[in-house]
Amino acid sequence: MVEVFKTNVQSTREAKRIIQKLAEEFPKHKINFDLSDCDRILRVQGNAILERKIISIVASLNYNCEILQ
Repeated sequence: MVEVFKTNVQSTREAKRIIQKLAEEFPKHKINFDLSDCDRILRVQGNAILERKIISIVASLNYNCEILQ
C-alpha cells in the first residue's frame, strides 16, 4: 500500500527531520520525499498506513500535509 501526501516542505534538511520522526512511529514503512515535484510529495509505503497520524505528526512539526487527490 502506498499513500501520497502534498506538503509545504522546502529543503532536504526539513525532509530528513520529518522522515526521522515518521520512522520512529512507523519503523517498517518506507518513507521518502520528492521535493522537485510542485506538490513537495511525501510518499509512505507499508501495511496499514495511518493517514491521520502521519498528517498529525507532520503538522506537529509545523508543516502542511494533506492526502494528494
